[in-house]
Amino acid sequence: QLQLVESGGGLVQAGGSLRLSCAVSGRTFSRYTVGWFRQAPGKEREFVAAISSSGRTYYADSVKGRFTISRDNAKNTVYMQMNSLKPEDTAVYYCAVKEGVIATNDGSFGSWGQGTQVTVSS
Repeated sequence: QLQLVESGGGLVQAGGSLRLSCAVSGRTFSRYTVGWFRQAPGKEREFVAAISSSGRTYYADSVKGRFTISRDNAKNTVYMQMNSLKPEDTAVYYCAVKEGVIATNDGSFGSWGQGTQVTVSS
């Protein structure tokens, strides 16, 4: 079973930037689609961004133009650069993997990390 470890979260002022990392164990990492989701207090988990095994990307409308997802298959790591952060981006951010094409529903993803907290102050 794959193991995922997120890092890079923290406290930042509105307008600032953070880069999240998702390190994935396993030799078949390059075959997987990797997604980022987030969950704010009292809210349901929501899709943020995903990158397929071929490098195709997809973003939620709320982060399009501000967040960029990328992957380094040599390092078994996916990154998400978050710029122009807003207080509404505050949440626990999770990465997850699935086989096949990009999906936005969390039920399609089989392995999850433990999450990393992102807090954006106004």
